[in-house]
Amino acid sequence: MADRVVVLTNRPAKIKDVIDINLTCPNCDRSPMKSREAPEFKDYFNKIWKELDIHVK
Repeated sequence: MADRVVVLTNRPAKIKDVIDINLTCPNCDRSPMKSREAPEFKDYFNKIWKELDIHVK
């Protein structure tokens, strides 16, 4: 698991946003499945998908 997520724009890629990940779940041990238990996980997930701005047709 990363401590930071860098969101890029479409080509030519430029940095759109840098999101520092700070999970407070003491039992998360940074594994993907355990990290989902952190209270902030849903907020990070939603923010990243919103930043990606992907429109599925």
